[in-house]
Amino acid sequence: MGKGRVEAFTDGVVAIIITIMVLELKVPHGEDFSALVPLWPIFFCYVLSFINVGIYWNNLHNMFHTVQRVDGRVLWANLNLLFWLSLMPVTTAFMGENHFAPVPVAVYGTDLALCAIAYTILAAALHRLHGNDTAFAKALGNDRKGKLSLAVYIVAVVLTFVSQWIGVALYVLVAMIWLVPDRRFARVIEK
Repeated sequence: MGKGRVEAFTDGVVAIIITIMVLELKVPHGEDFSALVPLWPIFFCYVLSFINVGIYWNNLHNMFHTVQRVDGRVLWANLNLLFWLSLMPVTTAFMGENHFAPVPVAVYGTDLALCAIAYTILAAALHRLHGNDTAFAKALGNDRKGKLSLAVYIVAVVLTFVSQWIGVALYVLVAMIWLVPDRRFARVIEK
């Protein structure tokens, strides 16, 4: 089957996730800059989550651009990823409203790790459908960046119980790694 519907559905779900996250931002009470200070944890969490959801959207766009078709496995794998991404507004609010307490930070990291696992499952389903000698397989390569990200998320969740700031720093580190443009898919598409 064609890939157009799964791309459109994914774009819609991601747009809704981002919309729900922004609705968690409340208008500050007060008219000077000091009114913004109590909101910094929630705003920081929103920015971090917006970047993470944006990274997934960007990667999904690139992945689907290099494939010709999808099947039932791919559809279910994509829904699995969208499920974990759809929890991002809740885990974001949980972490921000509790001012980075260890358990909310660990729950947020667990959601990030489950998103990374789901992304890996989706990539494997697309690889299985399209084979080794395709633009998709060549672009994905061995996905070192994805594997490293998952490992860092798992370590971060554990280290959160030593210091929640270690967990937050590692989540930011992974986001920064992915903000560096990933040229794997662009190079294959250009050929």
